[in-house]
Amino acid sequence: MARSVENQAEGGQSEETKAPTRNPGLKALEKLVGTWKVSGDTGGELTYEWMDGGFFLIARGDTEQNGQRTRHTEIIGYDREVGAEPADVMTSRLYTDRGDTLSYTHEVDDKGVTTWFGPKGSPSTFKARWIDDNTLAGAWEWPGGGYKLTLTRIKEGAKARP
Repeated sequence: MARSVENQAEGGQSEETKAPTRNPGLKALEKLVGTWKVSGDTGGELTYEWMDGGFFLIARGDTEQNGQRTRHTEIIGYDREVGAEPADVMTSRLYTDRGDTLSYTHEVDDKGVTTWFGPKGSPSTFKARWIDDNTLAGAWEWPGGGYKLTLTRIKEGAKARP
């Protein structure tokens, strides 16, 4: 990248020499890295791996529910526009093989995961708790419906590099 007035930061340091730092909230996603069997009211397999750089977790899924098979890719992390600070809310976009694009908001810690379909506070919510390091059990709930599922680790994955 050529040095210019536009990419010169305060104090004379250029944007290209400032190494971005990972949001500490990403650390809780480490537990998801690997391949998981999905069971319960939906079945299939999910794989979570870090995108190069470690700023986003990539989820790939092949699941079936009520006879409907869906393959998807989801990108999870803290949005950051060029030159801006990262957002303070973890979000994701999920893209299906049927052409759907779904947006989620997440809160993740060492005890479990809470996900809202759309913004935080949405009535469509996934809540799951860690049973142990290799089992995450929970349910999607929304007005008038929902379903239960359990993720069981079948393969460890590579952890993020700093």
